[in-house]
Amino acid sequence: MSTTTQASQRIGALLDENSFVEIGAQITARATDFNLKQTDTPSDGVITGYGVINGNLVYVYSQDASVLGGSIGEMHAKKIANLYDLAMKTGAPVIGLIDSAGLRLQEATDALNGFGEIYFKQAMASGVIPQITAIFGACGGGLAIIPGLADFTFMEGSKAKLFVNAPNALEGNEISKCDSSSAAFQSEEAGLVDYVGDEASVLGQIRELISMIPANCEVDDSFVECTDDLNRACAELANCVGDTSIAASQIADDGVFFETKAAFAKDMVTGFIKLNGATVGVVANRTEVYDEEGKVAEKFDAVLSAKGCEKAADFINFCDAFEIPVLSLTNVTGFKATKCCEKKIAKAAAKLTYAFANATVPKVNVIIGKAYGSAYVAMNSKAIGADMTFAWDTAQIGMMDAKLAAKIICDGQGADAIDACAKEYADLQNNVLSAAKRGYVDTIINAADTRKYVIGAFEMLYTKSEDRPAKKHGTV
Repeated sequence: MSTTTQASQRIGALLDENSFVEIGAQITARATDFNLKQTDTPSDGVITGYGVINGNLVYVYSQDASVLGGSIGEMHAKKIANLYDLAMKTGAPVIGLIDSAGLRLQEATDALNGFGEIYFKQAMASGVIPQITAIFGACGGGLAIIPGLADFTFMEGSKAKLFVNAPNALEGNEISKCDSSSAAFQSEEAGLVDYVGDEASVLGQIRELISMIPANCEVDDSFVECTDDLNRACAELANCVGDTSIAASQIADDGVFFETKAAFAKDMVTGFIKLNGATVGVVANRTEVYDEEGKVAEKFDAVLSAKGCEKAADFINFCDAFEIPVLSLTNVTGFKATKCCEKKIAKAAAKLTYAFANATVPKVNVIIGKAYGSAYVAMNSKAIGADMTFAWDTAQIGMMDAKLAAKIICDGQGADAIDACAKEYADLQNNVLSAAKRGYVDTIINAADTRKYVIGAFEMLYTKSEDRPAKKHGTV
């Protein structure tokens, strides 16, 4: 199989059968320096056009590594920029299938300008149409900014390479020590990649994502008919406080949960579900990860980490831009206390708080475990703008753990006095009923009834409209 066939076959595998229409097939490089005039450059190394995924219009470009390594030159970049212009006019997503050596050295400043044109189109399209990239080969140097500007990035697990600086160019590193260009590093450590798999599964996941999200920021065409029982009880939901990715799938229509950045900051879960056929974004704290055999594979403290906050904030911003309601599942007792996390946690927690507070889409919070201190406030509390707050009847809401509070209040007193104070503090301050009496919780519910309550809340909030202070944009 030639790489030319690979570029076109990727498009064929991604789109509905026989739906692709190519644009600019006859375009070739204009540059003639360094004997480029004698080099055949069909389509200038990138196939561009449009087609449909499950009937949804999308625009696609697929780089051809057999043409000068798929490098980006003047005309290559113009083809991608023109594709963005069409996508913006028609309000449809852009999907980039990347396999490129990067900047075309023979075209120098023309190629650099081409990079800038693509960046500009991506910046203008941000928040208007979804942008998805999938990396199947090399994506290095300035080319790595393209997935950085996109909303979602997918990566083939064995051959794809994503980097700004190559692993061997990093001081004190070489590739056998740490392959910072690998899919594992970029998904688990950098958090840039949402999904890693083989080529077929990557394309399949993109198809699934396109079916979950709106085509643009103005028209929500992602509704589907719901065949699941709207009042379905989730009998096992109470057992999912630890692994909220399982909780999200139990609440969802037909058990379908599309998780984003699953390998990064696993203490925070983000992704999309359908509720009564409408797409909803889920943000949830997590303390456990279960493996395929149903055993606990990883455990975390019920705290907000810097990486988790940044992951959630980015996801909330996407949801708000595309009018996707947000459901949060809260189980948090504080902030991660390590020297590494301390460098970033204040700013990261501020970003999370701002993202929730700034979002004007319908926001529903369900407190499923403990909700203590300012970490709880940052997790879509009523104080920062949650429209509806539910709490399971087993939830605990307050300043801190009752025992710890009692030790502070009864400092210097005996164990019996501390125990008595802890019981009184738990009854008066950490009790979910106490929070409900103060209006911080709208309704106390049984865990099994969560699905029907959140569906009802989002139905009620469907026509929500909220005015905000006039400003150009926030600065957080």
